[in-house]
Amino acid sequence: MYSQLLNKEKKLAVIGLGYVGLPIALAFAKKLSVIGFDINAERVALMQQHIDPSKELERAAFEGCDIQFTHKLEDLRQAHFFVVAVPTPIDEYNIPNLRPLLSAADTVGKVLKVGDYVVFESTVYPGSTEEDCLPILEHLSGLELGKDFKIGYSPERINPGDKERTIDKIVKVVSGSDAEALENIAQTYELIISAGVHRASSIKVAEAAKIIENTQRDVNIALMNELSLIFEKMGINTHEVLQAAGTKWNFLKFSPGLVGGHCIGVDPYYLTHKAQKLGYKPEVILSGRRINDSIAEHVALRTVQLLLKQHKTPQASKVLVLGITFKENVADIRNSKVADIVRSLREFETQVDVCDPHADSEEVLHEYGFSLQPQIGENYDAIIVAVPHQAYKELSINDLRKLACAQNPILMDLKSLYHGQEKQDFVVWSL
Repeated sequence: MYSQLLNKEKKLAVIGLGYVGLPIALAFAKKLSVIGFDINAERVALMQQHIDPSKELERAAFEGCDIQFTHKLEDLRQAHFFVVAVPTPIDEYNIPNLRPLLSAADTVGKVLKVGDYVVFESTVYPGSTEEDCLPILEHLSGLELGKDFKIGYSPERINPGDKERTIDKIVKVVSGSDAEALENIAQTYELIISAGVHRASSIKVAEAAKIIENTQRDVNIALMNELSLIFEKMGINTHEVLQAAGTKWNFLKFSPGLVGGHCIGVDPYYLTHKAQKLGYKPEVILSGRRINDSIAEHVALRTVQLLLKQHKTPQASKVLVLGITFKENVADIRNSKVADIVRSLREFETQVDVCDPHADSEEVLHEYGFSLQPQIGENYDAIIVAVPHQAYKELSINDLRKLACAQNPILMDLKSLYHGQEKQDFVVWSL
């Protein structure tokens, strides 16, 4: 398979062209003949014009690529190596939603042929590839794993917004259904990953490795958030505590903050869901999730409390929220915890203006029910700097003061961007 792909005798297809799929498809397309498939015809039309709908890649990323973008199932019949990179979200009850993944498996199963390979990149719980996806592939194709086709799992390791650790510079974990599959899959990914690949001993090991990467980060951030809650009651600045503790060589440098997005705030629930189905109730992981999910409401309540302390009623107050995306310097608003802050404040009938230089206002309106302000206003009783975009890092506390009201304004500096600057007459709070 590898040599046939390399000689362009066979095509590679990427199913799902979002934040993960499109960069992978373009990277492969610099070496191989690629079909980029997405069910969203509007997104496909933009990519055909060399526009990344996710606003992560420049037009130059499309240059020199041997790629056909399509939303038509029939076009996939030309491919023999399939990479599935669709989202794996959770529902409102924090239960894994496998519908996009199973739908993608359904799509591939309809075009699967003898000798084909299918590699899944979507984040799942250990066992999902073989227990959930494989039966669909075999049923719809009428083929048998091992005898007729092979599968593998190679978890995505793309960091949106990171211009230094790009896809080629991050070691890729790969796995296969047998030794031959593993080697062909590893060699294929080695074409685009200069950092090299790690050959996992099994598909389940690779799935588990991915799920604990983000679970580990989630638990560590939860610890920082809990410490922040404790230190606030003690009258200690958490940022200063972490600076001091960070002077020890083996201190892990995590910081408190909102935990949203499509990875850290979601992936742990896949692991806990599977664990509970096996009869084990995770304590540490779920505790961390509860803490991190509570921080947005805590920020909103502290804002209201500080307004009241300054003799301002929430109903008559005006609050500016800077940033709505789930992390800095990206356009991605999925699972934004800033939206929870806005929702909580509006329950107090507070006027809330939300601005973000990266997010799309129509997308925010569709997802969360409110629009972004095209321009920042003035006379705000409180300013919440929620996302540390570079544009906000370049602002000084004096710049923020010009946006605030005359009497006792409040600055909610969640990530301590302005720590150490002269406070002016701001009442400053941070995690």
